[in-house]
Amino acid sequence: MLFKWFNAREASEAGVALADDFVLQSASGSAATRRQETRGYDLQRFLQKFLQRVDSQARALELNVFKRAKLANSFKWRLIEKGVEKQVVDELTQALVLRLTPKAARASASEPAASGAKSGRASQALHLRGTEALARGAYAEALECYNELVRLDPRDAAARGGLGAALAMLCRYQEAEDQLRRAVGMKPGNLEAQFNLASVLQSRGMHDAAEEPLRRVLKLKPSHLEARISLGMSFILLGRLRDARECLDKALRVAPRDVRALSGRGQIAALEGNFAEAEKDYRAALEIDPRFGNALSGLVKLRRMTSADSDWLKRAEEIASGVLTPTDEVNLRFAIGKYYDDVGEFAKAFRSFQRANELHRTRATPYSHEAHAMFVDDLIRIYTREALAAPQAGSSDSTRPVFVCGMPRSGTSLVEQIIASHPDAAGAGELNFWAGVLYKHEESVRRGLIEEPLRRKLAQSYLRVLTAHSADAARVVDKAPVNSDYLGLIHSVFPKARFIYMQRDPIDTCLSCYFQQFPPHLNYSMDLDDLAHYYREHHRLVAHWRSVLPAQSLLEVPYAELTADQEKWTRRILEFVGLPWNEQCLDFHKTVRPVTTASTWQVRQKMYQTSVERWRKYEKFIGPLLTLKDLAG
Repeated sequence: MLFKWFNAREASEAGVALADDFVLQSASGSAATRRQETRGYDLQRFLQKFLQRVDSQARALELNVFKRAKLANSFKWRLIEKGVEKQVVDELTQALVLRLTPKAARASASEPAASGAKSGRASQALHLRGTEALARGAYAEALECYNELVRLDPRDAAARGGLGAALAMLCRYQEAEDQLRRAVGMKPGNLEAQFNLASVLQSRGMHDAAEEPLRRVLKLKPSHLEARISLGMSFILLGRLRDARECLDKALRVAPRDVRALSGRGQIAALEGNFAEAEKDYRAALEIDPRFGNALSGLVKLRRMTSADSDWLKRAEEIASGVLTPTDEVNLRFAIGKYYDDVGEFAKAFRSFQRANELHRTRATPYSHEAHAMFVDDLIRIYTREALAAPQAGSSDSTRPVFVCGMPRSGTSLVEQIIASHPDAAGAGELNFWAGVLYKHEESVRRGLIEEPLRRKLAQSYLRVLTAHSADAARVVDKAPVNSDYLGLIHSVFPKARFIYMQRDPIDTCLSCYFQQFPPHLNYSMDLDDLAHYYREHHRLVAHWRSVLPAQSLLEVPYAELTADQEKWTRRILEFVGLPWNEQCLDFHKTVRPVTTASTWQVRQKMYQTSVERWRKYEKFIGPLLTLKDLAG
């Protein structure tokens, strides 16, 4: 889902098709005839005919600034390849860009003309340069163009939108969000800026925040297919599967052959444990577009692959070796890596995962060792034993919240599923609530204990979130791994909440993270050195929580021991969270409920131990992770 708006394959293909159609329709299709007829006074006639074709073929597409750029660039180079003169190509490309640009953006781009024709032409030239630079992948050049446009006219909403796109492609997401919000503020009716803002928020993992701009787009244009599908995919990641299905079903009623919507529906079925239905939807998408990587990748997640699936591998390798966007190749390389891991070809598996992460890393903000260490330092400084022991005005005495936390891939989904199998409990999945609190209030959270009004507001808001997931469960589980960072903050708001921390072998944990396609905001997971550093800081922070939180607040569950003695640890977990024993918790794999995490298949299997010391199969490839041996046990 992530970076879907940057996936410009369809736009590139449309640009090539438009150029081919132009060449075919121009005179007899002969290069010599075209050169003769497009010289001098005949150029305007050609432009008029060409723009009529654009109106009928390309303007119906929903194209953001990046996809417009891709379409224009593929159109331009196809014409050059076909022998059309450069002067004609330049004229046609500029006309195409202007024709494809939404009316609001075109009006904004032409506003400088009011102060003089020369400045108006300069502005249009800069807009065209910026668009073409985006298409070439020259994001720094595009940034320069749009910065100059903003300098010339700070109220140029189209320039702000282009600036946001360029910043996003340079992984400067906070700045991109700021510019796109400015563009939206200037032109609230600008669908493109609203949609692009949502896309940047999604790339930051802020799917709840992305809902608002996507809703605005659909209110202004209910037929906006891309926005409806994007909203549906955000709902999937938020665990709102009913809302997601409603969005995707609406999209499929309008476009029954849309492979994105079909694949999204397959993803919903998989998260609900209906793997046969998921496979049906993925295969339906592949019948329409055999090269649609998301559906092909989705098939791998439905079960353990075997050598009998060699046809799948052949198709995936063939597609991956072709011309793909980095995002599409990332999806396939992770899937191919899983195939090889499943069949026991570990060297090939690691190479595929390595390639996937190298590509994925280019789309993420670089992980800063220094910045994360400072973040941990601040939390340790603020949340001392004395601070957490003192009564906090505005806190809640609710015992409903249960937090299952740890590193990603440490067994948090398994323990959530065990607790959620109890008739008096419910699982809410990975809630983004506390990460959102940090995003909105980072300065105050890192400066000291939060003030009473904010604490009271957070307690009330969070309990409403839990109630939305279950109105009557005695315990509701939030299993967001990142909550490990916020135990001090959460305890100050909910002093009676229970924390379950999952301990898993650090090398196994980090290797599993490296093999998982996480969203770009989990930027530490894409490099072995970064993973090792992040884990050490995580270990340091958890050691602090262990020393300052009341003993009755925190239970540490060793993953290996849980899988070796399921009943013993299940009893301890239930007793810790205040629930009576129930046999259903031993049959957690039979519990019917959506599991919206990477472990959706695993938690529907019986307890197994095959993931313990998995890292030994990859020992010769993972040097940086081996330094974590001293933290094991």
